[in-house]
Amino acid sequence: MADAPYLIALALLDQGGQRAMPLQGKSLREPLPADGDPGEVGRLQALDLLVRVWQRSDQGPLSRASGDQSLLVVAVPIEALQEELPALKAAWLNSGDTAALVQGLAELGSGVWSLTLESRQPLSYRRLA
Repeated sequence: MADAPYLIALALLDQGGQRAMPLQGKSLREPLPADGDPGEVGRLQALDLLVRVWQRSDQGPLSRASGDQSLLVVAVPIEALQEELPALKAAWLNSGDTAALVQGLAELGSGVWSLTLESRQPLSYRRLA
């Protein structure tokens, strides 16, 4: 993996019977710790993404396409942004197979997390791969 990965927040949505996967990303200066999570930078990327998702609701009702795995954060090498990530996105848009998407993302990078929010608690990460 590259020394400085790219951190991506992505949302798996259904809008008007069509799947959508908006993305938000940021280059990191250092790799994430092997046993760590994306921390505050991941939360900020998710917040930016969720504002875009909220604005998208002006185009019609939307819903989470994959339940608790509909808001993901993944660390990938910057090289994956050109071919591998677009191919995974296209495959998910066509199939809706979230398990295959998570597996593909895990093979690309150094971690895949879902973001969850419990009542009266801060956002938390759940490592998927």
